Amino acid sequence: MKPIYYFLGVGISIVLSIYIFVFSTLPNREHVGIFIGLWAPTIMGVGIYNELANIYEELQRQRRAIKEELEN
Repeated sequence: MKPIYYFLGVGISIVLSIYIFVFSTLPNREHVGIFIGLWAPTIMGVGIYNELANIYEELQRQRRAIKEELEN
């Protein structure tokens, strides 16, 4: 998944959290706003993990290619 989608998810989470915290008419709006705000670091963490996994896979492919070149 492209990193921009993770950043969009984080931005939407933050904006939605602020909106619900300030403008909602729910009786427990503060708790709901904080809960949704906690999604942002989780989404960012998943995005970072995904990018690191992609980098690792690319490094593994390059190592295999170099190893095959040396064997031939």
